[in-house]
Amino acid sequence: MSGILYVVGTPIGNLGDITERQLEILGSADFIAAEDTRVTRKLLSHFDLHTPLVSYHEHSPEAVLQRIAERLHEGESCAVVTDAGMPCISDPGALLVQRCIAEGIPVQVVPGPSAVVSALAVSGQETGRFCFEGFLSVNKKQRFAHLNSLRAETRTMIFYEAPHKLLRTLQDMAEAFGADRSLTLCRELTKIHEEVRKTTFGDAIAFYESNAPRGEFVLVIAGAAEREEKNDSLEAVVELAKERIAAGERAADVCRQLASETGYAKRVLYEAVVQNN
Repeated sequence: MSGILYVVGTPIGNLGDITERQLEILGSADFIAAEDTRVTRKLLSHFDLHTPLVSYHEHSPEAVLQRIAERLHEGESCAVVTDAGMPCISDPGALLVQRCIAEGIPVQVVPGPSAVVSALAVSGQETGRFCFEGFLSVNKKQRFAHLNSLRAETRTMIFYEAPHKLLRTLQDMAEAFGADRSLTLCRELTKIHEEVRKTTFGDAIAFYESNAPRGEFVLVIAGAAEREEKNDSLEAVVELAKERIAAGERAADVCRQLASETGYAKRVLYEAVVQNN
């Protein structure tokens, strides 16, 4: 009879957020598949747990995934964890869950804190409908393709970002969504230096140009305003831009403002205006 794969959430910062059930499973499982064994070992040591660890992360070869599945088939139980929060969300643990389901291995969730939902809850943005977009690609082409695909997204959007890439990401997002778009930056959630800053892209860029970002960030971004397609098609917006430019306004200023109002990327509008002249 197969063992069980437990998907176990762990604290995203404050160790006081761990639950009795999480401790029970982490202590009783035959082994733990951890994203970073050093991080998980510190967590286990804090609670005096000594369960064996197996390294399992995005660069693990297929052989590691296969061996975990084999051990589960042999009747052992495994807890899969990430460095912090719920595993398997924008995380290699998802592949392990998919493998277990495909092979008939039971999977159970032991829920815990999630940076996505925690940030959304304290963001002050709309929470009824949202989408999680993870990390942006470091590849410029893929990065802008991702952002441009979301320019008309009306749901609240949630991204992760590291401090050393934050400013560039804010600049790219401002170009795609407009400098006046509302966003909330959630930093170091549940930790000593937790900070929640609701602002706009323009103000956030100005702030972090003078203040070096520190800690891990969750960006919660307001969705685009609902718009009527008949009045807000790209062709209609370009025609409006041309009228204003003909009246004496600077093309760059017009495209920037219309990008903020309509959700189209400034670059897309500017290129369309130039091509139609």
